[in-house]
Amino acid sequence: MNLANWLVQTARSWPDRPALSLGNRIVADYGGFLGLVRQHAARLAGLGIGAGDRVVLYAANDPLYLVALNACWWLGAVAVPVNRKLHPEELAWIVQNAGARLLLGDAEGTRRLDLSGLPLADIPETPVPLGPDALAWLFYTSGTTGRPKGVMLTHGNLVQMALCFAADVDTPGPGDRMLYAAPMSHGAGLYAVPGIRAGVLHVVPQSQGFDTGEILDLADRLGNLVFFAAPTMVKRLVHAARGRDASGIRTIIYGGGPMYAADIQAALDAFGPRFVQIYGQGECPMTITVLGRDLVADRSHPRAEARRASVGHAMAAVEVVVRDAQGQPLPPGETGEVTVRGPLVMAGYWQNPEATAQAIRDGWLWTGDLGHMDQDGFLTLTDRSKDVVISGGTNIYPREVEEVLLTLPGVREVSVIGEPDADWGEVVVACVVGEVTPQAMDAHVRAHLAGFKAPKRYRFLTDLPKNAYGKVLKTELRKLR
Repeated sequence: MNLANWLVQTARSWPDRPALSLGNRIVADYGGFLGLVRQHAARLAGLGIGAGDRVVLYAANDPLYLVALNACWWLGAVAVPVNRKLHPEELAWIVQNAGARLLLGDAEGTRRLDLSGLPLADIPETPVPLGPDALAWLFYTSGTTGRPKGVMLTHGNLVQMALCFAADVDTPGPGDRMLYAAPMSHGAGLYAVPGIRAGVLHVVPQSQGFDTGEILDLADRLGNLVFFAAPTMVKRLVHAARGRDASGIRTIIYGGGPMYAADIQAALDAFGPRFVQIYGQGECPMTITVLGRDLVADRSHPRAEARRASVGHAMAAVEVVVRDAQGQPLPPGETGEVTVRGPLVMAGYWQNPEATAQAIRDGWLWTGDLGHMDQDGFLTLTDRSKDVVISGGTNIYPREVEEVLLTLPGVREVSVIGEPDADWGEVVVACVVGEVTPQAMDAHVRAHLAGFKAPKRYRFLTDLPKNAYGKVLKTELRKLR
């Protein structure tokens, strides 16, 4: 069940079909894509990479990202895609924790994914045979304990993810263009798997990121664009599209944060029924619930507005149950923790059996998200028990920021919360007890963590509100705006 076999089959079936593009410039057809993967695999093998070895990918979006992923899989190696925005200290910790044999990419953003200057070694004619439980992708998700955890995703997990994508999210076809405007180290990169199977064109913007004007231009030139966008990206695209024809966009998959009713209505008014909402986690990759394009656009159902405010119903290959603290299923309308079971749930956390045992109980993944189900099986999220702040579609964990701030002299106490924001969904706010300037704290955070994790606001207090056991009451801090 080696995922690289999907590329082999597509390349054998349609070798001349366009495969990789930088902007609107085709850089490889599927025959060439397969050739690049074989060459990269041979060069990785020359560096000693083999089955089970971890290879870190730390680079901006690039057509070669997909080459590197499949080259790792060809050899049975494990890809460790890392968010390009992370601080070098954070990267170093992940490299060490993963026991990586190789790092591709660097802090300057040069094209270190290109291995063309290295000698070739002998490799198998076909990808290394693997079982469904073999690791494919080690995804590091920020942890509430201050250190990220490595989510172990298998080839079997990603096959099931791809099948759910085709069944529930968007059925890719040869005329589609999958655009990578969000980081390929996360969900956008995962969506390459069903795209390769279907033989779509994979398009990386020339800017290697999210530029609204560039995306609209690519939609005009290429047509049939399919891409993932966080809610804040959708809002910016809607604003930029005023007065423009956006018919070249086929599907926008949104998720990763709250999409307010007015915002999705504005998006529908601008683009029409092109939106699909997904809810997932690294631990169940992009595949827990879905609100399909017809449901997003529907206004005829008696509970249409409530459904649009939900994150949809369970995807085809999973079961979703809301439970109380004792693990008992709750009836419709009652709030509890969202649990999910199915072949997409991760194999566990890398070298962290304690965290694995806490997250997966009796085969069910406890997501840490709170919500309630309606009588028709639509899930509405109400809170996040892990206190994660989702800003611009990116998860930021308060504990991680708090630990860094507490190492700065003059900071006696700190508690980090999220506050609603019209542009970003949420922003990070640090509530501080101490004698230190916001400028000093901002510089200190940025010296140790990625810049997007730095608080946007600092609130100074004489004391942090606490309960009788000394626990900080974040609910009270959120009232102090």
